[in-house]
Amino acid sequence: MTDRQDPMKGKRRSSQWWGKADKDGFAHRSWMKNQGFPAHLFDGRPVIGIANTFSEFNPCNAHFGKIAEHVKRGVYEAGGFPVEFPVFSNSESQLRPTAMLYRNLASMDVEEAIRGLPMDGVVLLVGCDKTTPALLMGAASCDLPTICVSGGPMLNGHYKNEKIGSGTHIWKFSEAVRAGEMTIEDFMSAEADNSRSAGHCMTMGTASTMASMAESLGMALPHNAAIPAVDSRRYVLAHMSGIRAVEMVIENLRLSKVLTKQAFENAIVTNGAIGGSTNAVVHLLAIAGRVGVDLSLDDWDRLGKDVPCLLNLMPSGEHLMEDFFYAGGLPAIMREIGDYLHKDALTVNGKPVWENVKDAPCWNREVIFPTDKPFKPNGGIAVLRGNLAPGGAIVKPSAASPELMTHTGRAVVFESIEDYKARIDDEALDIDETCIMVLKNCGPKGYPGMAEVGNMGLPPKVLRKGITDMIRISDARMSGTAYGTVILHSAPEAAAGGPLALVRTGDMIEVDVPSRRMHLQVSDDELARRRAAWKPFQNPHERGYSKLYVDTVNQADRGADLDFLVGKSGTPELRESH
Repeated sequence: MTDRQDPMKGKRRSSQWWGKADKDGFAHRSWMKNQGFPAHLFDGRPVIGIANTFSEFNPCNAHFGKIAEHVKRGVYEAGGFPVEFPVFSNSESQLRPTAMLYRNLASMDVEEAIRGLPMDGVVLLVGCDKTTPALLMGAASCDLPTICVSGGPMLNGHYKNEKIGSGTHIWKFSEAVRAGEMTIEDFMSAEADNSRSAGHCMTMGTASTMASMAESLGMALPHNAAIPAVDSRRYVLAHMSGIRAVEMVIENLRLSKVLTKQAFENAIVTNGAIGGSTNAVVHLLAIAGRVGVDLSLDDWDRLGKDVPCLLNLMPSGEHLMEDFFYAGGLPAIMREIGDYLHKDALTVNGKPVWENVKDAPCWNREVIFPTDKPFKPNGGIAVLRGNLAPGGAIVKPSAASPELMTHTGRAVVFESIEDYKARIDDEALDIDETCIMVLKNCGPKGYPGMAEVGNMGLPPKVLRKGITDMIRISDARMSGTAYGTVILHSAPEAAAGGPLALVRTGDMIEVDVPSRRMHLQVSDDELARRRAAWKPFQNPHERGYSKLYVDTVNQADRGADLDFLVGKSGTPELRESH
């Protein structure tokens, strides 16, 4: 587009900094020029901020320097001015006590950087689990033209001629060691075979799920989800996203025009079709809250319950993300579920979603199944309610055991994750495979941060019987790479006084996933007596972000965002800094 076709040149948001012929404009431009930027870059062309979550402590995103360079090439090619800036890099694999605690902090970093710096559009470089929702949340609060670029999954893992998946096989191998079926030496030697290239987890864990959600929401270009991190086409996608970011500024295609209720509904059904992570629930609820879209757990249950799982991918299946890309990637999945989609939902390339995927081929029916012969009949998220979780709890049927979908069992209660770790290997623990394991105080307030501890390992004496699954209930989350009949996100959480806090070992719990029911078989009078004796949770944190988080975090059924961050603030003109 020529200057003559771009009537906003020199009148954009960035011109509030760089377009003034006074001391303030002088200062803003002069300081930037010490990096070697020539004067013509400050002539009013679109300024594209590149939010980079690079960190060597975040191995999923450690290759983002090269990704950013390819985005810059595209921005320059389209006549824009790319400026890279760092934001909090939320590492799922390294950060304690849980990366989820810092998702909202990272979103605040992104929001304030976008609002306070001279940019007209934004490219979000995302990869590791929480970086995608955090950056989308922060950007949604500002509502500039925005596009996502994911870093891509690792190459397939291989161990002793077996295809292994990051996360998924950690849980499997760990249980095998505890059951005496695998030596600790073999367990340790599998580390390098598991993670052998740059990129995030190559299973359909939360990182791959959220990359898929970004694409199905329309916030990323087609094939963003599955191109391997080290594939040259990942850099092509980054380059093309840089071009598109400039075009979006010129078109004034703001994030809120893409993140509509229709877009979120498309993402929910896509999550079912790929057997996506349960973490997508809490993240999409939070993103929707930032952009002002009314999304609830009821939408997840309404839209997801009849969606077939089409993707044969770990942890629900046997293949990995590299295979998914070669089979056709997310466009092939979305073409298959066309009857479930809002086909006219707008995407960041300016086209309706259906135009992007209607001709997408599938190259491997062992990986991507057709809707009339699905991999599994139900891939959606089921929302359970009852006196144990009046605000709702969720389960992923495609990763669960069919025989446990309707079950009544005796509760074995763990008051905390430390209590669980101290007792689970005790041969004297009164537990068998018919019991229901209950974990408390691992929700947003209780952990704090709602850690991925809900997929509790089974007792060794049960594992030795060859049993690999039991019902587990908690207010925690679980890794998207995990599997099993694991009921999560029970709301309200125990630390907030939810009924989960009142469960005692020996209570009978009824789980009926087809009827969406989870019931504690204890009388109301007895529960009232227990509540009277319950000691309310006290925030153990006296200062800093952890105190702020525990004091203000919403429950899981509302996305676990901080209450004062819900809703967008836009990018009003701010006071000058000097």
